[in-house]
Amino acid sequence: MKKLTFILVALITLSMSAQKKKNGVVYDKHPGILLVEAFNKAYVEADVEKLSSMMDDDFKSYNALSSNKDQKGTPKNNFIGQSKWWNTNIDYFKITQDKPAYPDAIEYKGDQTWVQTWERIYGVHKQTGVELDMPVHRLYRLNKDATKIISVMDYTDSSNYMRVWDAWPGNDRKNGEIYINHENINTVRKLMYAFLNNDGEKAYSYFDENAVIEDINEPETLTLEQGKERDKVIFSDWTLDALDESGYPDYLEYDWRESKVVQSWWNMRMTNNKTAKKIVLKVLFMDDFNDDGKITKRYMYYNGSLLK
Repeated sequence: MKKLTFILVALITLSMSAQKKKNGVVYDKHPGILLVEAFNKAYVEADVEKLSSMMDDDFKSYNALSSNKDQKGTPKNNFIGQSKWWNTNIDYFKITQDKPAYPDAIEYKGDQTWVQTWERIYGVHKQTGVELDMPVHRLYRLNKDATKIISVMDYTDSSNYMRVWDAWPGNDRKNGEIYINHENINTVRKLMYAFLNNDGEKAYSYFDENAVIEDINEPETLTLEQGKERDKVIFSDWTLDALDESGYPDYLEYDWRESKVVQSWWNMRMTNNKTAKKIVLKVLFMDDFNDDGKITKRYMYYNGSLLK
């Protein structure tokens, strides 16, 4: 029996080994990695001469996320032109390693060397003020002695750049309607005054059962049930004496993503149940509504230290 078990283990081991085939070596330190780092530095600085010296004459850059099967790639001169554009139009432009990832150099059989990186591009567009802060994964193909870059496969979500276009001067566009009176505004008023009158059951009835709460003073998003427990603690220590609308609420019905939001400002006049200390807690609520008129998400902005 022991002999049979040994034979079976040996056969399984041989079978697993037969499924593996080495096709190169991976390095975490390599001249190619240094080349790519210098290349990115020259790109950020628009050092045209240095950048050109590191690129093969037939250099091409490809959008690896493009579905265009006839993509011909960006040639050397155009790529250098992109470097100039970034340097001219983007403040604080930088390309950094997206830690904890780090670059690898891979020497494949057949004399192909690639460097793969996980980086972060950062900058602020000068004309629009749009911040670009996005991860990018790139594959750099190098020549045999790792002194020139032949091509770049770029995995960047180009939708980030659309924000610059959308904000371009003269490209003004509306994004919905603002209402001073609306049923969703009435809903917010009803729930707030339900809290004032100690009718928590009615107040929470205006929320969708899967609603969540983003409280600036809480480290994590709260479920509706967690929000109820949090409110119990607050109102066991404090009494809500009065509630005043500050200014007037707005209901915003956005075109983008068809968002429906009521933003309202309140002065919550409260008394501490132990010390009789009185405070006025200024709160901004932003309530997201669904099509059924229920609140799906509540954002709360206030100075939580006043309740301590």
